[in-house]
Amino acid sequence: MKIFAAQVEEGKEGKDGKPSVGPVYRNLLASNGFPSVDSDLNTAWDIFSMSVQKYPGNRMLGWRPFVDGKFGPYVWKTYKEVYEEVLQIVSALRASGAEPGCRVGIYGANCPQWVEAMEACNALSLICVPLYDTLGPGAVNFILDHAEIDFVFVQDKKVKELLSPDCRSAQRLRVMVCFTSLTAEQKEMAVQTGIKPYSWDEFLHLGKVNEMEILPPQPFNICTIMYTSGTSGDPKGVVLTHETIATFVSGVDLFLDQFEDKMTVDDVYLSFLPLAHILDRVIEEYFFRRGASVGYYHGDLNALRDDLMELKPTLLAGVPRVFEKIHEGIKKALEELRPLRRRIFDALYKYKLAWMNMGYKQREASPLADLLAFRKVKARLGGRLRLVISGGAPLSTEVEEFLRVTCCAFLVQGYGLTETCGPTTVCFPDEMCMVGTAGPVSVYSELRLEEVPEMGYSPLDDPPCGEVCVRGKTLFSGYYKNPDLTRESIIDGWFHTGDIGQILPNGVVKIIDRKKNLIKISQGEYVALEYLENVYCVAPIIEDPQVNVSCSSCAMRRRHQKVGILEWSCWFIPGTLFTCSATKLYPLRAEECS
Repeated sequence: MKIFAAQVEEGKEGKDGKPSVGPVYRNLLASNGFPSVDSDLNTAWDIFSMSVQKYPGNRMLGWRPFVDGKFGPYVWKTYKEVYEEVLQIVSALRASGAEPGCRVGIYGANCPQWVEAMEACNALSLICVPLYDTLGPGAVNFILDHAEIDFVFVQDKKVKELLSPDCRSAQRLRVMVCFTSLTAEQKEMAVQTGIKPYSWDEFLHLGKVNEMEILPPQPFNICTIMYTSGTSGDPKGVVLTHETIATFVSGVDLFLDQFEDKMTVDDVYLSFLPLAHILDRVIEEYFFRRGASVGYYHGDLNALRDDLMELKPTLLAGVPRVFEKIHEGIKKALEELRPLRRRIFDALYKYKLAWMNMGYKQREASPLADLLAFRKVKARLGGRLRLVISGGAPLSTEVEEFLRVTCCAFLVQGYGLTETCGPTTVCFPDEMCMVGTAGPVSVYSELRLEEVPEMGYSPLDDPPCGEVCVRGKTLFSGYYKNPDLTRESIIDGWFHTGDIGQILPNGVVKIIDRKKNLIKISQGEYVALEYLENVYCVAPIIEDPQVNVSCSSCAMRRRHQKVGILEWSCWFIPGTLFTCSATKLYPLRAEECS
């Protein structure tokens, strides 16, 4: 049997009230200790500035301008052009009173301006604080106050929300810079609130006429505070240093170097996951490290295929719901084929899958099947796709296997949190034994399982199961202004994730359950069950959110804790049924429930 992780410490039986812990695992590349990090790569600013020197003329950031009532082809800024604008933003921020350590908010959809503002923060030793409202209607107001944000870069569509009476914390802002331009009414509202408003071009001009030097950060400086869901309702701020991000990027370098297929400057990433989330952030950081290109979606996820066909990316990353929709689309197209062609497709699928299961690489398993059937699937995804990454929640085995066979590209899953600076485990390409798993531990992390006696999980049983605990060089520093939660989450250097994992005999990790009553839906967002129960109890048409409907697809009912709205039953919202599976909610049509 092929082994994918190194055991570096034995497990220990619990005693004196302490739980049992399982063996400690490391990546095979770190079996004798963590590898040394590139001495030139110490901060997030190093990642970008070094690539500007190496690849000044390479395409860096791309977007689709809206012209004549429709979105046109991608246009690009080179690394040098982005760098020049970043320096102008740095000068404008310093002219506006920004000093190292100030918190700067960025509020809006992914776009070149988002990244330029982020890189300006890196250049000036400012702390980048992404703002986004999917954490709840009061999240932006809370983060502005909690992080003590003085400056904010904002998308034009979000200006109204930022200046609304409900966002009282906006009054503390000193400067607001719009990604595009501001209306006269918006400028007036900002001035009345005590904020100095700028359009993007006005702020760049301010930097041009007030040229000032950058103030690069030290590795130990805070790079970003990323807010993520909290069980009590208020988001929690995850503190990540420059060293943490730079180390993660170095780890990706080492991980990818062991494979035959190498990343090149010609690779292109389609960015549509929020930059306010850690997965998209670290993927983009790595693309910048390699001098490759990032193109941003035009803002409508329902029309993502248009961006795929226009950009023709080589890397696509998404949450399971994205790939479930791709899977559903392919299946629907197959249903429209004549019976004979469907049977041919099924036969080619089984033939290629059989060879892949025997250890053949996907590109060598059946070139004939790729030519006759699966190249059309690849064409629907732009035609150049080489790597697909699924994260944020577990992807079903059925969908993963289907896309591994049909999309003619590597597909891997990973597992990680904002607190682990992104993926702390990741699968290997072309290893079918990893289907349905999250892969082995990453290069600069250590992982072990801890006993959860109230749920019947023990890391010393066979198979070993327990709470996933992580330590290493890519772990967060703590929760901002919340030392109690930090002490509760990091014990003896081990971060307790709240996820229940199983370690397979080959060293691969599989996420099987959730310790807390906070679950993640297939879109990658967390849902606090108690909060939802309180919300739906307020609705006059709902007397009791518990609905006694038995669901045949609920495979993990025996593992459920009694958690209110999901207590041994499906949860009803008019028109939809949801059934619980420890790590996500599956939307079902009523007729699918028995």
